Amino acid sequence: MLNTLGSVAGNLLKERKQTLAVAESSAGGLINAAFVAAPGASAWYLGGCVVYTGASRPALLGIAPQDMTGMRPASEPYAELLARRVRDRLGATWGLSETGASGPSGNRYGDKPGHACIAVSGPIEAVITVETGSADREANMWTFARRALELFESCLRKAP
Repeated sequence: MLNTLGSVAGNLLKERKQTLAVAESSAGGLINAAFVAAPGASAWYLGGCVVYTGASRPALLGIAPQDMTGMRPASEPYAELLARRVRDRLGATWGLSETGASGPSGNRYGDKPGHACIAVSGPIEAVITVETGSADREANMWTFARRALELFESCLRKAP
């Protein structure tokens, strides 16, 4: 199942000779895994990370506290920052990010379980918020991954 999720976007990236970098949080690596599972991913997937804690922001993406001024994690502005930063740090054409609260409880920022923000940075920019209304951690993780892949594929199809 993982390879089918990432293959469509991967094929489009390969045809266009473009590259992708991913930063995710509450999807726990499922987005990165979907891309790595696609045959031939090394032609277009540059890498990714799971930015799960405040300690991982500066260590993995060089995001300093001043970069977070006026925003909080699990928000659309933060998702946009993650997507831009991972794209820039890996020198990719595209950056894709996800941040949220998978459950079974909400996060420390006041978001309920099933909340995620997903962003794409590149030739086309987009950001969405997903609210599943569910406390099922694993189901939310898969939903976040699928929605991230769908958003990214949509952006790829709209890009010149």
